[in-house]
Amino acid sequence: MPSEQIYETLFVRQLFNEMSATYGTVNLISSFGFCRRWRRQCLAQLSMPKSSTVIDLMTGMGELCPGVEARIGPGGKIVAVDNSPVMCHKARENHDGRLTCELEIREEDALCSQVPDASADVVLSSFGLKTFSSEQTTRLAHEVHRILKPGGTFSFIEISVPPSRWLRTPYLFYLNKLIPVIGRILMGNPDNYRMLGVYTVAFGNCGSAVTAFQAAGLNTSLRSYFWGCATGLVGEKPNPSRAATSQT
Repeated sequence: MPSEQIYETLFVRQLFNEMSATYGTVNLISSFGFCRRWRRQCLAQLSMPKSSTVIDLMTGMGELCPGVEARIGPGGKIVAVDNSPVMCHKARENHDGRLTCELEIREEDALCSQVPDASADVVLSSFGLKTFSSEQTTRLAHEVHRILKPGGTFSFIEISVPPSRWLRTPYLFYLNKLIPVIGRILMGNPDNYRMLGVYTVAFGNCGSAVTAFQAAGLNTSLRSYFWGCATGLVGEKPNPSRAATSQT
């Protein structure tokens, strides 16, 4: 089990600050383009009505933003949250003035953001869960519950360790040995990219996150993609008024 130090906010912030120049390219190449497909599948899990307010936690370079914009239209709003100032800068470079909907990029910790209570119709996140310890995942679940409106929905996706041995062994070799080499070739620090494998192995899959979200009072179910190479959690915050109406 890795040291708890790797889950500290400052450690994670510095890691992604340093990887920002090459992270998008390495992620695309190392996943054989599947990262784009998985992000689309993450969005496809939910209905997003026009003019929705969507919170994108651990937004990175805002990779989910164009897909969200296409769903919510010019009357909607995206609040993109990330604790890495360099990633936030990249997100602004990529999207400021290029989206028809309102975009707000906030440099904040997803575990203690200033996003108002019950302000989000939808909460999304791609490939950020693995950087949380189990205790932090519990805090994240309560934070998602806090910022979602009653009846609001959420979808998270994360690379995972596939359960099948025939796939797991080459997958972990690729993740732990070859991705750092790709990072080095693209002028990144291979030690930083080696950390992605450390996080993924410790994370396993979204099963424990589903349990944490359910314990926080969120209706949550598990999703699996490409034989478990990615997993996700999808659900909603219960709406007591809707339940009361349905019973009358």
